[in-house]
Amino acid sequence: MGLTRQYLRYRPTALFGLVASARGNAAFVALRGERGRCVAVAACEHVFVWDTRKGEKVLILKGLKQEVSCLCPSPDGLHLAVGYEDGSIRIFSLLSGEANITFNGHKAAVTALQYDHLGGRLVSGSKDTDVIVWDVINENGLYRLKGHKDAVTRVLFLKEKNLLVTSGKDTLVKWWDLDTQHCFKTLVGHRTEVWGMALLSEEKRLITGSGDSELRVWDITYIQEVKDPDEPESKKSKGFTPAGEENAEEDETVELDEHPEERLVKCSKVGSIMREGRDRVVTLATDQTGKILACHGTDSVLEVFSVLSEEEVRKKLEKKMKKAKKKAKQNSEEEPESNVELSLQEEIQRVTNIRASSKIKSFDLILSPKGELKIVLLLQNNIIESYNLNLTAQVPQAVRASKISIGGHRSDVRTLAFSSDNIAVLSAAAESVKIWNRSTLQCIRTMDCEYALCSLFVPGDRHVIVGTKTGKLQLYDLASGSLMETLDAHDGAVWSIALSPDQRGFVTGGADKCVKFWEFELVKDESSVQKRLSMKHVRVLQLDEDVLCVRYSPNQKLLAVSLLDCTVKIFYIDTLKFFLSLYGHKLPVLCMDISYDGTLIATGSADRNVKIWGLDFGDCHRSLFAHDDSVMYLQFVAKSHLFFTAGKDSKIKQWDADKFEHIQTLEGHHQEVWCLALSPNGDYVVSASHDKSLRLWERTREPLVLEEEREMQQEAEYEESVAKEEQPVVAGETQGETGLAGRKTIETIKAAERIMEAIELYREEMAKLKEHKAICKAAGKEVPFPVNPILQAYGNITPSAYVLEVFKKVKSSELEESLLVLPFSYVPDVLKLFNEYINLGSEVELLCRALLFLLKIHFGQITSNHMLVTVIENLKKTTISRVSEARDVLGFNMAGLQYLKREIEAKDEVTFFADATDRFEEKKRKRKKKEKEKMVLAML
Repeated sequence: MGLTRQYLRYRPTALFGLVASARGNAAFVALRGERGRCVAVAACEHVFVWDTRKGEKVLILKGLKQEVSCLCPSPDGLHLAVGYEDGSIRIFSLLSGEANITFNGHKAAVTALQYDHLGGRLVSGSKDTDVIVWDVINENGLYRLKGHKDAVTRVLFLKEKNLLVTSGKDTLVKWWDLDTQHCFKTLVGHRTEVWGMALLSEEKRLITGSGDSELRVWDITYIQEVKDPDEPESKKSKGFTPAGEENAEEDETVELDEHPEERLVKCSKVGSIMREGRDRVVTLATDQTGKILACHGTDSVLEVFSVLSEEEVRKKLEKKMKKAKKKAKQNSEEEPESNVELSLQEEIQRVTNIRASSKIKSFDLILSPKGELKIVLLLQNNIIESYNLNLTAQVPQAVRASKISIGGHRSDVRTLAFSSDNIAVLSAAAESVKIWNRSTLQCIRTMDCEYALCSLFVPGDRHVIVGTKTGKLQLYDLASGSLMETLDAHDGAVWSIALSPDQRGFVTGGADKCVKFWEFELVKDESSVQKRLSMKHVRVLQLDEDVLCVRYSPNQKLLAVSLLDCTVKIFYIDTLKFFLSLYGHKLPVLCMDISYDGTLIATGSADRNVKIWGLDFGDCHRSLFAHDDSVMYLQFVAKSHLFFTAGKDSKIKQWDADKFEHIQTLEGHHQEVWCLALSPNGDYVVSASHDKSLRLWERTREPLVLEEEREMQQEAEYEESVAKEEQPVVAGETQGETGLAGRKTIETIKAAERIMEAIELYREEMAKLKEHKAICKAAGKEVPFPVNPILQAYGNITPSAYVLEVFKKVKSSELEESLLVLPFSYVPDVLKLFNEYINLGSEVELLCRALLFLLKIHFGQITSNHMLVTVIENLKKTTISRVSEARDVLGFNMAGLQYLKREIEAKDEVTFFADATDRFEEKKRKRKKKEKEKMVLAML
């Protein structure tokens, strides 16, 4: 069956007009070994790395479909962990820009990420209330920690101890022992959600920020440190503390675990620091050294505090003691008591407040060795600002070092237009009009304007006209980038503008219930000899309702007007007499367009439907349920009956107005799509969304078959439903605080299917081999054995080796989940093969991990199966011997590496001292030379 109609696929080409998304956070990253210059920010599904000094984009870490929700650079500065809205985590290399590792564990958006101090482990918190610890080196999940009742907001590793601190919107701060994977302490001293948290003073102090203007400060005491030497060992081991200390924290902390004697940490509130902001804390963080603390609320002010080190605290105490003694001596009093203490405000001092140009969404800070603090702010209005703060100054003042803003608008783009040569794109928002080069995606003109609602290029592409919310028409000259003329066109907003087919004028529709006709004219400029372009009002059509949209028919005989009463009225242009009324929409028609031949008119409404009408009799050909929310924009492709619609459901769809079929959906935007524009030749589509991004789509030569599209859509829906299914239950696992880190996805199901197929092939080949041996024995000669084409493709390997290859190709992060969905009928064969592999000494680490997991989940069935007793016994012997061999090899290699490290360090020290000696000798020679010169001068 041949194709009855061929459509061409549109594919996404570029994302532009976006500096940074406010959903994610900003983080300093080290590129080419330089810290404090480059900053990584979320940009819809991608991550942009900006050079703050040059204001240039230096790296794009390309994502898939989901929006970025969280960023965290690794301690070594070589990698960046990126959390997404669907709960997945990808780790990118900053050297290559490639994503090396993917973790799937969360069911909802990742809200918090943190590496440990070595960078070997990564902990993630999510809106699904779970905390997961991941092994970055082994590329797999270690365990899931359950305990929070609402979204996790912050996660922190403690460097010295194997402990984890998490905070959530459930008002709780939880302490986790990662050795035993349980929560041993819960702080309940907050009345509202805990939004931020930071560790200070070498992890001996915790500061938390919640929904009020108070930053609560907690002292952390490790139980091992407060042991009394005279106390019996039995009490020490149980972690007993004096009664007075226990009572001191009763009002703020409550032990919610069943075994309070197992506590590792004592945490008591010592006071509060008051912020100037009255709203909730949005971000609370310290720099890497822990000397600077900063926080901000929902406003535009960043508050910076300095945290005194132990040495500075001691010096300040000594100074305070001296003052107290001096004062006591003057007043002839007794010696002051030795319990002079610093107040919390003296230990955590306010440095300054930094006021940004708009609301702050996130920040990051880095302290240079010279004492200069570099701060980067991610603002709500698509701007990145960086500040320098000299802390050594008497009165530290923040100086703005750079501002990245030219790459996008400050507010949502509400109108788009293409130039007649398909090269320039106009975008206009509440504060500016920008002209973009379509091929390079660079902004070539920025012009200030009022709140823009509609726009068009004047024929010749040298001028643009913008209709505003205040009812004005603004005419701009693109060559100079200047505003040439402003006319008060309507008493209300100018909702729509349309160029006449003869290109001599245009028509506007506004909220003042008027449709006005305009003509272009050349007028004499007072300041110049040459004439300039102007607009002349010609006619007006008064209506009963607000005008939402106007469109000319291509032959310039009819004018379509969409009104607030949910109807579309058609008028004759020459006489302005009424011709047709198109009614049927339940809500107002927000957009419409007329086909190139003037036979069809398509209308898109806030009732989510698109209706296709005949323009000869005004009959409705078909009503299509187009989007899940209001249809915001509609436009026909040039020279065809295909049209595009944009909706508030963040989708752009292409339709066939002849066959009334949905052709394709362009997915990419993450929030409402406000408008789109098609190039005059139909090869390009530009769209603008509430996520601040502009996207360019290009028509390819690839044919699109509707049946294949439907199948792909069904597959995508199936994959989505698989991800939402209930997770398989592990036998013997209690529903406690911990669980498996992974999550069932379509990839894990496919991996399990590949393992099953490999085992089926192994069984078939073994049966064939047995049969072949019997045939050879009966024939008394060697008969050629037919080789399986799959095994031949792998280089004529054995069936058992093929099964091992399949196991090796399963991603490390997906191994456990793949084995979890593997039916038990395949497990006996897997165990026999594992015994064979381990005996040969191949892939011992991978196989032991898979073996132990299979034994854990199928323990009951394996132990009750008499056929597997000998297999398990053999596995026990071979596994222990091979693991001990692998351990010996690792131990030998570690010892060798440590020896090499010592050798290199010794050489470096010798070199360092040699350099120091050379420098000393050089200084000595210079000094002698100067002395000689002085003596000569003295003699003269």
